[in-house]
Amino acid sequence: MTIRVGVIGAGIMGADHIRNLSTTIGGAEVTYVADLDVDRAAAAAPPSARITTDPSELINSSEVDAVVVASHDSTHSGLVLECFEAMTPVLCEKPLAPTLMESLEVVAADADIVAATGVSLLSLGFMRRFDPGYVALRNAVQSKAQGDPLMVHCISRNASSAPGATSESAITNSAIHELDIIPWLLDSPITEVSWQAGRSTPRAGTALQDPSFMTMRTADGTLTTLELFLNAQYGYATRCEVVSELGTAALQDSSLLDVEQQGIRQSSIPADWRPRFADAYRLQLQAWISALAMGETPSLAGAQDGLHAALVAQAMIQSLHSSGAYTKVSYS
Repeated sequence: MTIRVGVIGAGIMGADHIRNLSTTIGGAEVTYVADLDVDRAAAAAPPSARITTDPSELINSSEVDAVVVASHDSTHSGLVLECFEAMTPVLCEKPLAPTLMESLEVVAADADIVAATGVSLLSLGFMRRFDPGYVALRNAVQSKAQGDPLMVHCISRNASSAPGATSESAITNSAIHELDIIPWLLDSPITEVSWQAGRSTPRAGTALQDPSFMTMRTADGTLTTLELFLNAQYGYATRCEVVSELGTAALQDSSLLDVEQQGIRQSSIPADWRPRFADAYRLQLQAWISALAMGETPSLAGAQDGLHAALVAQAMIQSLHSSGAYTKVSYS
């Protein structure tokens, strides 16, 4: 069975999904592409796909079996709710929504569909759950071969921030990956957070303090640190090390150089995140398509995962506006 996919958003991430679905994912065909920029949609779409500037046209088309939402964060909740109305399975790029209220609305609608049909239509694109490095790290942690985890150290650096980036959007759009992956890695929810920043790079602008430093405590007592630097200039890098009672385990990332500084960008340092997580995106898309073709529930992150990440993000933003005070995460 071939799953006919409509992709909303033909920017960097959307175009990458279109390319994967058209070339490396078995059982999928991109039949519709929607973007406000019709030329961008046409450039990303395969020759046989329809093009539109109206996402609703795509969602309600009889030529679409499933939808990928890869448009701006601010559009996510509205488009997902439209997919629910059409009873169309949807894979939404992270975050579920940029605000907690929007996330709660989507989760409530998803719960209604599950109550009526027994199946959720929503999958969420936290692709690190499919990254071979993170999967191996999680297996090492869960095996307790080195004892219980005590601390986790994370680093996330980008060459440059997106236009209009703010300290808040740095949390909801970038740090959101760690806000999801840490509970998944440790199998323990985040219960307390703190946000800190020191000197900021002049490239960050006035609304973004960059780099920033975040701490997260999970229910099992493990403390996680995250350095987030969106304007590191030299390229993209991500790291994660788990310090346990008897040793450490870390992501194995051959794309990093020992020397990292402004002005150095060699072929071994990717310009953005896509080369580093190419396998993760491919594996995630294939798992989604294969599950839909088999009539099964996809094994991707879901509505509750998106809500939990949004709740942690809200607490982190509250800490940001409270001079870094430790802030409890409420799941009730």
